[in-house]
Amino acid sequence: MCVQIVIPNYNGLRYLQRCLDSVYNQNFNEVELIVVDNNSQDNSCEFIKRNYPDVKLINLSKNHGFAKAVNEGIKLAKGEYVVLLNNDTEVEKDWLKNLVECIKKDKKIFSVSSKMIQYNNRNLIDDAGDEYTLLGWTFKIGEGESVNNYNEKKEIFSSCAGAAIYRKKIFDEIGYFDENFFAYMEDVDISYRAKSHGYKNIYCPDAVVYHIGSGTSGSRYNEFKIKLSARNNVYVPYKNMPLFQLIINLPFLFLGFFIKYLFFLKKGFGKTYLEGLKEGITTLNKIERVKYKNKNLLNYIKIELELVKNTFKYVFLN
Repeated sequence: MCVQIVIPNYNGLRYLQRCLDSVYNQNFNEVELIVVDNNSQDNSCEFIKRNYPDVKLINLSKNHGFAKAVNEGIKLAKGEYVVLLNNDTEVEKDWLKNLVECIKKDKKIFSVSSKMIQYNNRNLIDDAGDEYTLLGWTFKIGEGESVNNYNEKKEIFSSCAGAAIYRKKIFDEIGYFDENFFAYMEDVDISYRAKSHGYKNIYCPDAVVYHIGSGTSGSRYNEFKIKLSARNNVYVPYKNMPLFQLIINLPFLFLGFFIKYLFFLKKGFGKTYLEGLKEGITTLNKIERVKYKNKNLLNYIKIELELVKNTFKYVFLN
């Protein structure tokens, strides 16, 4: 069985050798690498052509963002599973084998998220899957906590698309990553869609990845990232929640946006955050809402209960 690994790249030359070498060192029989380059200006493509001739390289005409890049790679993948991997990562030898073994166990699994560990502090978690709340906030499970606390496989709201495996045929049913998002929150969006169709997302503690973090955007908090994330935080509920769920959750979402505004105001990014919210609200006409189907009502009820649980766990009890 051949598994395709899609690596989006934008000016990531300084990370590529470490990432690609670790992928080629996998304890897995057949691996095909697809690198989708968003018109890098740092000689990334030349480096790949010269040193990794087996990599299937796709050159995009401009920086289309994460969502467009990975979609181009997913469409080329021919196998049952496709893996997405950030360029600022290094993976352990059994990473891919463990991802495949996990997703094969249940046909209802859409995606499996890796155990992402901080590259420069390998005792701490970077991301053990993502959770979503009533406030419209996303939480990276375990961020900054000991790696020893996250050794149990479990169901999560969303897999981090920076290092996850997906069941390819489900994309044909629920759609691909929404390219209107450009970057950030697109993995929560697609995981929400999968859950509304009755699929699930799993965290696999045996699939270990070391992640530098913000390798492309440059830092944890910057205007580019904050504005995009704020806009996409508007897109996710609007796109995925049927009208009755959206009405129920609107007060919580407004509260969440207000608290986030106060948070970023203290950090000097209040105006940027509001600009992102404004852009999200004024461009909703670009977003195609998920069509509600009565057969999925129970799935939406389960999602709502999960949002309530996550809000108490990660907001009130944290």
